[in-house]
Amino acid sequence: MEVKLTKYSRSSGCGCKISPAVLNEIIKNKSEDFIFSNLLVGNNENDDAAVIEFDNENAIISTTDFFTPIVDDAFDFGMIASCNAINDIYAMGGEPLMAIAILGWPVDKLKPELANEVIQGAKKICMQAGIPLAGGHSIDSIEPIFGLAVTGKIKKQHIKKNNTIHDGDVLYLTKPLGIGILSSALKREMLTKEEYTQFIKYTTSLNKIGQVLANKSYVNAMTDVTGFGLIGHIYEMIKPGSFKALLNRVDIPVLQSAIAYGSKFIYPDSTTRNYNAYASAIEGLKDLDMFYYCDPQTAGGLLISVSAAFENEAEQIFKNQHQEFYKIGHFEKNNEPKIIFE
Repeated sequence: MEVKLTKYSRSSGCGCKISPAVLNEIIKNKSEDFIFSNLLVGNNENDDAAVIEFDNENAIISTTDFFTPIVDDAFDFGMIASCNAINDIYAMGGEPLMAIAILGWPVDKLKPELANEVIQGAKKICMQAGIPLAGGHSIDSIEPIFGLAVTGKIKKQHIKKNNTIHDGDVLYLTKPLGIGILSSALKREMLTKEEYTQFIKYTTSLNKIGQVLANKSYVNAMTDVTGFGLIGHIYEMIKPGSFKALLNRVDIPVLQSAIAYGSKFIYPDSTTRNYNAYASAIEGLKDLDMFYYCDPQTAGGLLISVSAAFENEAEQIFKNQHQEFYKIGHFEKNNEPKIIFE
């Protein structure tokens, strides 16, 4: 009998993230933190990973990411969760070094052989990243949970934060949107074989282009699109410096299958939570736009902010690396953070 992992989880993939509003309440600082002068990126910044100075030239990147099943196949689940976690290192411009596994498994409901399939999927993605899956920790849990804690390295001068955009920067996205919608359709057993193949293609594609771009001074900021959707992660880019993001609706890639399911009002619950968290900063949404631009992505693409004078050079690198890319808008200084769809 085929086991459907998604039947054992209330939500799936990055769609199971705690909402932005609730998360802010959880992590807000109520007492004075110790100051670590060598902590370059930490709790005070909503970035993709933590970064700590190792010596005068180098830094260590550390991240963890885990979630409940987004697919029914155990091997695919392991691949997707691992890709999603490793991509946080690439989003900082870093080189991954090793990973350790985080596994929660309802041993009274699901056979350990299935958990082994999850681990095998994880090993495949780690091999593609050129790193060992070096160990981990497991617990008996109510829902299946899997992910990785990943360690990486980077030259200090090459660190790419998510909030260091410049006035006039051009914004690129490297994967189409719609993964959250497709995961909802999958739970309803509606995805075709071709749609599932496309789904797996994008959710298991490592964002290695981030490491390639690390030493490019004209790449001012990077982040990956995950649980808070396109709007949420762009908001994290613009909030600190009070910019407006001017986005060209026709240039924003959305999977055609996701558009079809979205038109039938098939979408994750976290989509509306994402919209409510950032609604005051959004202008120009039309029709069903919210379903696509607030859609929680799992192992989503990179958002890359590039100085306008170097967009041709950046695009040539994308092409040389056979990297899918879309120029979706640009940034301008503003008196408050705004995301404007044109």
